[in-house]
Amino acid sequence: MDYGLGGRTVIVTGAARGQGAAEAEILVAEGARVIGADILDDEGKALAERLNALGPGTMDYRHLDVSSEEQWADLAAHLTSSGAAVNGLVNNAGVPYRARLLTMDLPGWERVIGINLTGTMLGDGTAAIVNIGSIAGLTAHFAIAYTASKWGLRGLTRAAALELAPRGIRVNIVHPGPIDTPILDDADPVFIQSSVDQTLAGRMGRADEVGHVVVFLLSDRASYLNGAEIPVDGGHSSHGGTKPISDALARAHQERPA
Repeated sequence: MDYGLGGRTVIVTGAARGQGAAEAEILVAEGARVIGADILDDEGKALAERLNALGPGTMDYRHLDVSSEEQWADLAAHLTSSGAAVNGLVNNAGVPYRARLLTMDLPGWERVIGINLTGTMLGDGTAAIVNIGSIAGLTAHFAIAYTASKWGLRGLTRAAALELAPRGIRVNIVHPGPIDTPILDDADPVFIQSSVDQTLAGRMGRADEVGHVVVFLLSDRASYLNGAEIPVDGGHSSHGGTKPISDALARAHQERPA
């Protein structure tokens, strides 16, 4: 599908791998100029080299710690000097932290809030913004700092949409469910399987399944969407935790004699 993004400049944070890389690849295929930002320099540069060979768009890799106000300012100065007007921003950068309330430490809390929430706030201000939330921002998720950061991101999205709308800037948020990306590499297999069990799709999602929704929101096809929250989660958040009840009833009825 042509999203009409050819020639537009879009910043993607956390672009080196996973969902960010999938979003960058779709945007480059659409002819956009992607500014792919991350702290994983080797992976980011390798991705840019691969995508530039494919075209028709381009990807420029830039080192960026999203929790650093100074580094955001450096990126803005670079873009200004290059004469590029930024048309979109995907706040994809984020880190997991699966400690629960009674085992959480303050440095871990501050790191997650700094990257997942403050880092998004520092980047807001372009023509179309897509924030990457999580189903942890829709439920009582067990990982306390990560959950707080994603619930906070929902509020930031809506407040930013309200404030920036008069400037013609749309701000929306996508909530991925269990997606097969490196962010789950060190996750407990019990956590992964339990998450999949809660999805109506019955499987992990793919990064490109999130990426296409993100690219749609960046495009003019989504011109009347602002402040919207879109779960891309295989139906994980749709049943409010009642799937185990429904499954148990189905099993019970199947087991009853005719």
